[in-house]
Parts: sequence; C-alpha cells; structure tokens
Amino acid sequence: MTDSVHLTPARDEALEVRRLYEILEQRFNGKTWSLQELMLGFSHDVGYIGRLLLAHDGTWAIDGDSEAGLKHKLAETLWWVFVLSERLDIDIDQAFAETMDSIRTGLTITIARTDTNPSP
Repeated sequence: MTDSVHLTPARDEALEVRRLYEILEQRFNGKTWSLQELMLGFSHDVGYIGRLLLAHDGTWAIDGDSEAGLKHKLAETLWWVFVLSERLDIDIDQAFAETMDSIRTGLTITIARTDTNPSP
C-alpha cells in the first residue's frame, strides 16, 4: 500500500496559475469559468495530445516541434487535473494513492493468476 503521495507543491503551483487566469477571466468576461468550461478546456488539450502523438509518429503533419508540444500539453493536462480536482473538492493526493494501490493489487493478482511458469 502506498503510504502517501506528495503532489502538493505541483498542485499549489497549478492553483496559483489558475488564480491568475481567474483575474483575467473576471476582467474580460465578468466571471470565472464554470466547471463545464474548465472541462471543455481540459478535453480540448487531451484531444490535442492525440494529434501531437500522431505527429510524433509521423502520421500527422503539424507546424512546430511535436516533442515540445507534447511536453507542454502533458504538463498542461496535469495542471487541468489539479484545477478540476480542486473545483470538485477531491483530495488528488489521496485519490491518486488509492487508485494506484487498487490498480497495483489487481495487476499483481492477474499476473500471478496468469503465470504459465510458476516457480516451485
């Protein structure tokens, strides 16, 4: 079992950047983005990662450097996860640790169950 995961510094940085966006949203739109608008932003960036992966593999032409784009969009996607989890009042450190524990347990059981060469 994972004792704890320490995503706090990254989460704090992400939320500080979000606060800066909120200042501009308020100034330009008179309101900050709703949960639905945040989700649209997140899903847009996740979709763009798909195109960047195609470009990385040489099957989709893009302007620019696909590796640099992937680094940026993957980091930005992590930012979105912190922003959404904060908005939804989800402790992402705890959720991540519990999810990894659950996945690890399931994989370990499946690997043991499907071992065709068990050791004596």
